[in-house]
Amino acid sequence: MICANVFAQSENDELNEIIVWGRESDLIGLTDSASEGIIGKEDLEDRPLYRVGELFEYIPGMIAVAHSGGGKANQYFLRGINLDHGSDFAMNFEGMPVNLKSHAHGNGYLDAHFIVPELIKTMSYTKGTHLAEMGDFSSVGSVTFETVDHLDEGVAKLTLGSHDYRRLMAADSWSTGTGELLLGAEIKNYDGPWITPEDTQLFNGFVKYTSTIMGVHSETIATFFSNKWNATDQIPLRTFKSKSISRYGAIDPFQGGKTHRFNFISNLTGKDTNFTGYLSNYSLNLFANPTYFLNDAVNGDQIEQEDDRWIVGGKIVREMTVDFFNRKNNLNVGVEFQYDTINDLNLFSTKARNRLSSIREDEIKEFSLGMHFKIETNWNERLRSFIGYRMDHYSWDVSAKRIENSGKSADTLFSPKLDIVYLLNNDWEFTFNYGQGFHSNDVRAAELSVDPISGENVTPYDALISTKGWDIGFRGNFNERLRASFSYFYLDMDSALLFVGDTGTTEPAGGIHVTGVEGAIYWIPKDNIVIDMTVAKNKAKMSGLPKNKNFVPDAHDFVASLAAILYFRSDANASIKLRHFGDAPLVEDKSRSKEASTILNMSVEYPFKDIIIELDVFNILDKKANDIEYFYESKLMNEGSGVGDYHFHPSNGREYRLTLSYNF
Repeated sequence: MICANVFAQSENDELNEIIVWGRESDLIGLTDSASEGIIGKEDLEDRPLYRVGELFEYIPGMIAVAHSGGGKANQYFLRGINLDHGSDFAMNFEGMPVNLKSHAHGNGYLDAHFIVPELIKTMSYTKGTHLAEMGDFSSVGSVTFETVDHLDEGVAKLTLGSHDYRRLMAADSWSTGTGELLLGAEIKNYDGPWITPEDTQLFNGFVKYTSTIMGVHSETIATFFSNKWNATDQIPLRTFKSKSISRYGAIDPFQGGKTHRFNFISNLTGKDTNFTGYLSNYSLNLFANPTYFLNDAVNGDQIEQEDDRWIVGGKIVREMTVDFFNRKNNLNVGVEFQYDTINDLNLFSTKARNRLSSIREDEIKEFSLGMHFKIETNWNERLRSFIGYRMDHYSWDVSAKRIENSGKSADTLFSPKLDIVYLLNNDWEFTFNYGQGFHSNDVRAAELSVDPISGENVTPYDALISTKGWDIGFRGNFNERLRASFSYFYLDMDSALLFVGDTGTTEPAGGIHVTGVEGAIYWIPKDNIVIDMTVAKNKAKMSGLPKNKNFVPDAHDFVASLAAILYFRSDANASIKLRHFGDAPLVEDKSRSKEASTILNMSVEYPFKDIIIELDVFNILDKKANDIEYFYESKLMNEGSGVGDYHFHPSNGREYRLTLSYNF
């Protein structure tokens, strides 16, 4: 549905719930930044989706790639920064934070494979540090997923595709008299083009019960996710050039892992108070070998990262009207907490997935408390402001097998926020956003005294790493069929020592500052044609380094996407999606770089009464692109010493998938 224009609210106005079924409904007057947006269910359904991580690519300027099989979290890129597996991009699922603190593989680890795309109602995103409601890992951006309460029809889907891709999904909902029950599940298997079959074995289960009790809307959600897979990680370019292994080969065929996550979420929504509580159980065993035989010429460098934890948390948010400055103001206040009990946070040296020795074994208890307030003031019919403040307090207790790396401590950070929105006319608004934010570091870095491998003394570092930034933007409508948003941004991330899960120690990383421009256009040239285009141009530099030696590795300077959907009278549709991923330096002086890549996907869907046939073709032009590239030193079994080289993980070639859907 397309929402009517909403201007600055009068004292007695109430903002009704906005339900969005397509991309970027008219958001004039409804958001506080041109970098915010909402993507609805219809748009999520009508485009080709190769992997669930590509849902993040609906966010203008964002890219999600995979470099270690179908079970490891994606790597994310946004605003000229490699966000690794989620270090500065926060995900919220039905009120529950998804990023994992002090994770075995990397802090902020964001694994979205538990999402069933057909059950998503909306995904709302924002970029920058300005939202008081968002805390840890949200410095560059954040996204919130909400699921459907009800399905008009039950659905069963069977997908078969290239390289033994198989997926079975089913969902339905029922009225119970007092509420609505929704059940869904999916099973997925996939081998991929790899010489060592990926053998992904994924299962997702989803249960949701909604009801209204004494005027309070209640949601109870349970999800269960499990996955295991083999991984073909990046390979050195020299092996491919010498034809010793193929483009889809592996140096170590025993990489991969297994993981599971159970979530229980309860949401209560009253007239002015919302409550969320959640309980989660998570585990991961991840096997990787990025350097092959560089450190151990006999057994190789394979490692196992183990993570096993329970998470409990909750949040209360209250909205109210307060009087000052001779006007009524909307006040939003909230308190949230999370407690992680991590019983196994380990790093082992392994060979063929058999443990040889222990590098680190830790137990962690980590507690975080966040408080925020935000005041919205409508100064007149055109001008409104949001003034916010956030306090985050962390405390932790690290029990390490090596006693010198044990300890307990705490840290607190305060973050001011400011948003200004000015309505230029009925169709255009100007936004200015400023904020300070942060990401937490692995708390083992705060207690680290001795390098677990070398035994040398090291210096611990702060657990909370500050970020500040601002956005200037415009959002508006050229006409009822053409909408656009544009923004210019600046982001400054403090110098930090990052905890590296692959080695169990810290690695210095300089501060980063990024400037850039972003644009998004949503155009309906005819009633049955929808075109969506996004572009982002970024300039990322490292602080404190000489000019031309301060490039940020993996900072892609240009990202663009184009999607077009054509709807037919028969309810059939056809869509294409083009994604351009610009080039990027791989080292600070840009002497080594990654080439740009462009991938084109398409989808055709045709209904026959209750059955829908869908054909997806991915990488139509069969481009030989790479999802990820690095430049570092590695050593093969037959080499006498380490060799600096490009290491790449290829994108998948052309693939086909055929889906049969039955509505009942």
